[in-house]
Amino acid sequence: MADLTYREALRQALKEKMESDPRVFIMGEDVGAYGGAYSVTRGLQEEFGADRVRETPIAESAIVGAAVGAAMGGMRPVAEIMTINFALLAIDQIVNHAAKFHYMFAGKIKVPMVMRTVSGWGQLAATHSQTFENWFASVPGLKVVAPATPADAKGLLKTAIEDDDPVIFLEHSLLYGTRGEVPESDYRTPLGLAEVKREGSDVTLVGYSRMTQVALRAAGQLADEGVSAEVVDLRTLRPLDMETIYTSVRRTHRLVIGEEDWRTVGIGAEIAAAVGEACFDDLDAPIRRVAMPDVPMPYAKNLELALVPTEEEIVAAVRGLLGRA
Repeated sequence: MADLTYREALRQALKEKMESDPRVFIMGEDVGAYGGAYSVTRGLQEEFGADRVRETPIAESAIVGAAVGAAMGGMRPVAEIMTINFALLAIDQIVNHAAKFHYMFAGKIKVPMVMRTVSGWGQLAATHSQTFENWFASVPGLKVVAPATPADAKGLLKTAIEDDDPVIFLEHSLLYGTRGEVPESDYRTPLGLAEVKREGSDVTLVGYSRMTQVALRAAGQLADEGVSAEVVDLRTLRPLDMETIYTSVRRTHRLVIGEEDWRTVGIGAEIAAAVGEACFDDLDAPIRRVAMPDVPMPYAKNLELALVPTEEEIVAAVRGLLGRA
């Protein structure tokens, strides 16, 4: 096992896929000489050349549109969109082109592309700290991935590049510097399969991306209070692995969902509804959701921190379920 940052794990995945498959290329703003807005592609243009690490204009619709066309033509493009906020400028290409062509052409056309983008907060204010994963996860034809650890970041990115469907690959801006063990073997992490990151018996905590790390810290605090919390990392938001969640809830009989997104119409709402339908008789307490209030993200640091869900909020939710509030 190698000790890598989240950023290094992603770069390794890109490098290894470009070495093994000449169809794989990278395109986006500043991905070449600058190495990407978050330094994920640093050094790759020097190694693979400007044809395979292509600089683009500041034109998200053109980036995604060109990636769709290249994928339809047999290539496997990895298009970088600097933040998910800018993906709104390419919403037609993502939702009406990438997600629909396989269906509209009766399966004769595939669109094997990955759109890497950054989601999450970090003093970027109202129009740069949005998430939108629930938007893309609601679209048939897309796959949506949100890794929480360096190992999953590498394994999921390699799987996404090899997948024949378009994949929206979400990277949290505050995870890039986090470290973790990454297998040195040529491994893959399957899409559509959640993982139990910590076993427990009293309550299930569900998270994805950075919120998985928050849930793990909350589980550590709860353990000090004698509460055994199981942490389920979704890893993939579409397809959503509900069976792993059902299995966990049937064992713990309680569920708290954490998401770094607006509470209304979020991923948590979908999970809560599905668990309510499938596991109603297994629940010993109401399902709790820990999410952001429905207001834009402020720029001021103190106000930003007041909005973002924390491990203390998850712990408080669990205490409430157990009657310890």
